[in-house]
Amino acid sequence: MGFFDNLFPGRGEPFASPDGGGSIDLTRRRPTVSLTKQGAATGNLRVNLSWRMRTSDIEDRRRQSTSLLRHPSRLFKPEEVMAHTQGMVNVDLDLGCLYELADGSKGVVQPLGAFYGELNEPPYVKLSGDDRFGSGSGETIFVNLDHRDEIKRLLFFVYIYDQTPAFDRTQAKVTLYPSSGPTIEIELDEDAPQARSCAVFTVDNTKGELVVRREVRFVYGFQAELDRLYGWGLQWGRGYKSKT
Repeated sequence: MGFFDNLFPGRGEPFASPDGGGSIDLTRRRPTVSLTKQGAATGNLRVNLSWRMRTSDIEDRRRQSTSLLRHPSRLFKPEEVMAHTQGMVNVDLDLGCLYELADGSKGVVQPLGAFYGELNEPPYVKLSGDDRFGSGSGETIFVNLDHRDEIKRLLFFVYIYDQTPAFDRTQAKVTLYPSSGPTIEIELDEDAPQARSCAVFTVDNTKGELVVRREVRFVYGFQAELDRLYGWGLQWGRGYKSKT
């Protein structure tokens, strides 16, 4: 039996809220939700990042294709952003998580540098893989909330690896799938076309209660700037992702 079979038996079926309770949208007006009060502070919390091209961009692409048929010479004119064959923007969005445990240890889980984490031992946060094309499955990080007492706080963030600012051209969304209760959705819909990173949400353990808070705070730098804004105090250096 594989790793994901242990997490989600019957994984061939579409993910859905265990109780069929729909979803909760975290917005500026409603920025927080308590996992504890929903009875969802146990088991594996699945955090998924997905993105796709805006509908307007797809229509632009269709018009451009028609124009190329009429003016073949334009085929050799370079474009700033190319579309993936599945209609995705050719920009590599990555999902990451800064963590601080109850014992004071801190770190990051992210594709950059191959910091994939661990689920059943510290930091109890694990990245399932690196999706470089915005496919339907997206990128996923699991958090083992059975060890919630050992987790002090988490900051989930998204950054653009290839350094091409294009948040405004994607319909990026982060969805939380608790072990029970409704899913929680956070749209990255603020107007920040030149941003390179976004602090999406935090999970804080306050007196035994796990609270999710929407941030959606775009910045023009990378992890070091997010670290500074949220007071993590880590040392950062230049990193790379494997080519495989």
